[in-house]
Amino acid sequence: MSILHGSLALPTLDQRARDIFRSVVETYLETGEPVGSRTVSRGGVHLSPASIRNTMQDLTLAGLLAAPHTSAGRIPTHAGLRLFVDGLLEIGDVGQEERREIDARLVGRGKKFEDALNEASALLSGLAGGAGIVASPVRDAGVKHVEFVALGSGQALAVLVADDGTVENRLMPLAAGVTPSILQEASNFLSARMKGRLLSEARQEMGAELAAARTELDAAAARLVEDGLAAWSGGADRERSLIVRGRANLLNDAGAAEDLERVRVLFDDLEQKEQLIGLLDGVNAAQGVRIFIGAETRLFSLSGSAVVAAPYMTGRQRVLGAIGVIGPTRLNYARIIPLVDYTARVLGRILDGQDT
Repeated sequence: MSILHGSLALPTLDQRARDIFRSVVETYLETGEPVGSRTVSRGGVHLSPASIRNTMQDLTLAGLLAAPHTSAGRIPTHAGLRLFVDGLLEIGDVGQEERREIDARLVGRGKKFEDALNEASALLSGLAGGAGIVASPVRDAGVKHVEFVALGSGQALAVLVADDGTVENRLMPLAAGVTPSILQEASNFLSARMKGRLLSEARQEMGAELAAARTELDAAAARLVEDGLAAWSGGADRERSLIVRGRANLLNDAGAAEDLERVRVLFDDLEQKEQLIGLLDGVNAAQGVRIFIGAETRLFSLSGSAVVAAPYMTGRQRVLGAIGVIGPTRLNYARIIPLVDYTARVLGRILDGQDT
């Protein structure tokens, strides 16, 4: 299992500061409460409370710890959590019992992959105690036929028939003056050049071909071709499903008014489907677990939440989607990271048909 680290530049800590910092963060992740010097001294750091307080003050000035309200204790900042996750966190492996549960619930003969995605989201929510999220895969079958159909009222229907027999329709605006012959010309142009290609490949190659073909095509037809490609590519996020399970788990941490407000903001965040899918799509470029903490992403900057996510891919290492857990920044990272990683790998095996 590989973890992609953040690029945040953090100071180098001496051994005393490292031990105290680790104790503060681990205690905070366990309790959710500010940690005082006496708690650290009782937790195995054999220094006087005064010495510990001085070091905690240095860590606060370095931006790794913060003092909430008037409390004498400290909590890790988002930068502090990033340092801890990147350099100090000890990650174990998924236990045999949890492996058996994941395998049993996700792998079943005849089970559709969509069912496995739903189950994976609910499973991670239950095991990790946050909200489980899954972005469904981007379909990329070969193209068999393309056609534009005028609907009137300045709209056209872009129809794409894939090699596997599925049909995708996208509504798109139709510029004034586009005649049926122009629609047919654009349909013929795309069908001839996209047939047998994957849509993703066609999108990349069509740009160069369009430039060369502009002299052959009527300008309106060329615009129509571009709009058609944009409709299919832009529709990917709109049509893909985003599965969220276990939102109620996020309320378990809400003991104070500010916590409830944080959860309310997080619920609002989860409604922003396109942004969340975009965040998960950022995971798709990776080959390991990605961790986003608080303000590191614009999406969760207000709610102060964290995301642990991993891509699921075929045996040929082609990334199709992502799966993860959303929760407060004091997630149990040591437990959740291997759970997300293992669940993603099981989904990949299901995609390859190795367990069906």
